[in-house]
Amino acid sequence: MGSVVDATKETFEEMVGSGLVLVDVWAASCRPCVALAPHLASIAATNPDLTVVKLDASKARRLCMSLQVRGLPTMLLFHHGQEVARICDPSLTADQVDAWLAETLAQFPTKQLPTKEA
Repeated sequence: MGSVVDATKETFEEMVGSGLVLVDVWAASCRPCVALAPHLASIAATNPDLTVVKLDASKARRLCMSLQVRGLPTMLLFHHGQEVARICDPSLTADQVDAWLAETLAQFPTKQLPTKEA
């Protein structure tokens, strides 16, 4: 069972560097972000091939600017260090996250993930 891991501006690059990584860019002042937190934990627990990382935008402002995060909540999907998808909506719901994630992950067969070197 996976768990949600907190990223910092210092650990972010390493955390998204390998495999499939879902990044939840959030802030304590963002009510939809806080409301989605339990759902992100559920996603982490039920998707062993996916690493789920939380990035607190209020503590990583420059990193968020470099990622071109324009609003919260924002979900980013990385594959071996490269952003491959994102969703951002101030009224983002768990169902929207699930639909977006299912559609996006369908592009990556879990048993045959290409590596950076391939």
